[in-house]
Amino acid sequence: MPNAKVLSEKQAVVEALSERLNKAASGVLVDYKGITVAEDTALRRELREAGIEYSVVKNTLVRFALDKCAYGELDSVLNGTTSLATTEGDPIAPIRIISEYAKKLNGKFEVKGGFMEGKVLPMSDLAEIALLPGKDALYSKVLGTMLAPITSLAVVLGQILEQKGGSIEAAAPAAE
Repeated sequence: MPNAKVLSEKQAVVEALSERLNKAASGVLVDYKGITVAEDTALRRELREAGIEYSVVKNTLVRFALDKCAYGELDSVLNGTTSLATTEGDPIAPIRIISEYAKKLNGKFEVKGGFMEGKVLPMSDLAEIALLPGKDALYSKVLGTMLAPITSLAVVLGQILEQKGGSIEAAAPAAE
């Protein structure tokens, strides 16, 4: 039987993991077997820049934390080497970045499972979510869609003004 000090340290780790999982908007469990130090460093840098917390976790301890947070369905994937990527920000980011690395590294790095907003996601959903653009790209698409009619109106009004023999430069001082 483990001594009380070791047991309390493990309980503290499980509590910290549980808190991290509860706060997370999404998370991904990864099998990182075979990844090189350079590849891992590049991955960690990209995840850090995106505001994603990434760490290697012990299967037993993360199993206790997952069960505590009602993600018990992920217990079956907890074997071999495991790391966990979570974020409180953009829920698509960890899934997208990890999936891109999994494709790039062909078998050395594999997605085991994931969750988003309190629900365990099937692998098919994770693959679909990975194809979505990031939050910033979606914002710019929406903004572009909203600005398109205004831009078109400005172009049409400018062309009408030119047809009538005027110019935009001459119209600006007259308007003031």
